[in-house]
Amino acid sequence: MPTIETLNPDVPLFARTGINLASAGLGARAVSATDEFFAPLERMLQDSEPVFIEGRFDDHGKWMDGWETRRRRDGGNDHAVIALAAQGRVLGFDVATTHFTGNFAPAVRIEAAGPLDGDPDAETTWVTILPHRPLGPDANHFFRCENFESWSHLRISIYPDGGIARLRVFGVPELDAVNRRGELDLAAALNGGRILAFSDAHYGDYHRLLAPGRGVNMGDGWETRRRREPGFDWMVLALGARGEVSKIVVDTAHFKGNFPDNCWLQAVDMAAFGDGLTDALVTDSMFWKTLMQPQKLGPDRVHEFRDEVVELGPVTHVRFNIDPDGGVSRLRLFGTLVQ
Repeated sequence: MPTIETLNPDVPLFARTGINLASAGLGARAVSATDEFFAPLERMLQDSEPVFIEGRFDDHGKWMDGWETRRRRDGGNDHAVIALAAQGRVLGFDVATTHFTGNFAPAVRIEAAGPLDGDPDAETTWVTILPHRPLGPDANHFFRCENFESWSHLRISIYPDGGIARLRVFGVPELDAVNRRGELDLAAALNGGRILAFSDAHYGDYHRLLAPGRGVNMGDGWETRRRREPGFDWMVLALGARGEVSKIVVDTAHFKGNFPDNCWLQAVDMAAFGDGLTDALVTDSMFWKTLMQPQKLGPDRVHEFRDEVVELGPVTHVRFNIDPDGGVSRLRLFGTLVQ
């Protein structure tokens, strides 16, 4: 019964419960950098874990999986600007120098701007949200953010030069006034939807279940191991906002011989109790009201359910059950916000 709290207990809670707003897979992008001689800035935003390939070189030298600048000789320092996947409040950072041993950036400082309609320019005002912090070789460096405002862009300064393998910016996306109107995906990661617990996630990347777009391959989604005992697999989600669900979309893209036989959903309104990231929440979820009765699933297709959705009123949490096991690429829970 893994919960986000019990996974990787040595990692700060903000990194286990926050959404990586610097995820390229969610839409974060590189805007500019003072230098990208050895490795481009966009690699720093990749969702995959950094790799080291022995003996791989390119025209500029050793190939590195991250952002790496050349050695500065002018007494200055390098910096880069990124656009977050969504405007949001930052909870903390993971500045990883994985595989950077003699070429890591010795220190980092992070500033923020926004929310901006476009990219920053010379007139943009920057606010420091992470003061200078030392970095070491080949390690993850977790830093809490003490600023509680909402931002859309970050400027990462390294002192004086060097490389960062991955930058992860854990936070909470904020729905703007436009997104709050009409029907929206209440479970989308970019709208604040989060995975709290699951029965199994042996294959793939379960975080991608709430990502935008369709899966690019069978590893781009949630897949459980083959079940050899009675029962079924499940996942508990916190919606990005309290709302009434009116349409459910279950996408089994690329899952052809390993899709679930059927699925059903349960839901509850816990607005008065908060997230409840505990084992008690998982136990309680077994008794939540039915949001959708079991529906058959097929291979490699988008399944849309609207008439099958039960009107429960406002809900904040959903339990997604698949029987008996298998893989689902994307889950969408469309509905309208309720205060």
